[in-house]
Amino acid sequence: MKLTSDSLAPQLAQRLLPAYLVSGDEPLLAGEAADAIRARARAAGFSEREVHFIERAGDWEDVRGSAANLSLFGARRVLEMRLTSGKPGVAGNAALVSLLEARDPDTLFLLLAPRLDRDAQSADWVRAVEAHGAWVQVWPVDSTRLLGWLKARARSLGLEASEEALELLAARTEGNLLAAHQELAQLALLNAGPQMSAAAVQASVADSARFDVFQLAEAVLAGETTRALRMLAGLRAEGTEATLVLWALTKALRDVWTAQAGEGGRAPAWQRQSAALAKAVRRAPRLCFGDLVQRAGRADRMIKGRLTGNAWDEMALLAVALSAKPAGPPLALAR
Repeated sequence: MKLTSDSLAPQLAQRLLPAYLVSGDEPLLAGEAADAIRARARAAGFSEREVHFIERAGDWEDVRGSAANLSLFGARRVLEMRLTSGKPGVAGNAALVSLLEARDPDTLFLLLAPRLDRDAQSADWVRAVEAHGAWVQVWPVDSTRLLGWLKARARSLGLEASEEALELLAARTEGNLLAAHQELAQLALLNAGPQMSAAAVQASVADSARFDVFQLAEAVLAGETTRALRMLAGLRAEGTEATLVLWALTKALRDVWTAQAGEGGRAPAWQRQSAALAKAVRRAPRLCFGDLVQRAGRADRMIKGRLTGNAWDEMALLAVALSAKPAGPPLALAR
């Protein structure tokens, strides 16, 4: 079966399955899901735990050997495998299918992996996990759900946060749930009472936001100009290559042009990207694509040193213009 981080707890309350696969790129949620499975296993009598770090093909022989060896005291155990990739190779695929189909009642298999791409999702070992256990897919909490997530997490820590406090916390920790959780835990310890104000957040929370170029493209397509510029400044401060940032912006521009021209093409991978693109298409009649292409070209020449100017300022203007807002003078970004 397939589960999410939200549906895992109800499933564990009903019964413990022989195998679980937890995959995803959100460390906090993936870690909490694995902890919940381990705790439920201990309560069910799985008192031993073996951990294998899978880094090369030969590691699978160690896993097979460990699974074949009965505990000296006959204790039930959790056999945990941490995969560095969602593609364990031929040896890993065969080993996992064999172990899962053996159905040892005294062994619970817990697999931890990064996000699985489309090819990995259809692999035999993943299908075996779904057939004999559960695959827990951990998805990032995007900007549209972040305020709700923060509110629920604050309440679980005994805090009642104002909307202003939640918005400030979201702006400072977006893309970094672990930092958000740590800041909330700190506020719960330091706050004088259950009420959490924006002033308390301002005084306590550091700017721990973390962005990637795909989030930047999504914000630009959605017309979220302020958020896009904050992301652009964050990417620059983190040392992200300007070439990669420009690639994301020009791809967003190309996607809008293709969609509004009715040329079709491959749909975005995530539903929120599709929604952002739909908003951009509605704004397309107000966009001057020729000017946007020229501005992208200028930024490219600046990055390559063929034109005098600041490429980051030029990309900021491109982001603003693509969001269908008046461009204005170059915007100063954090250096």
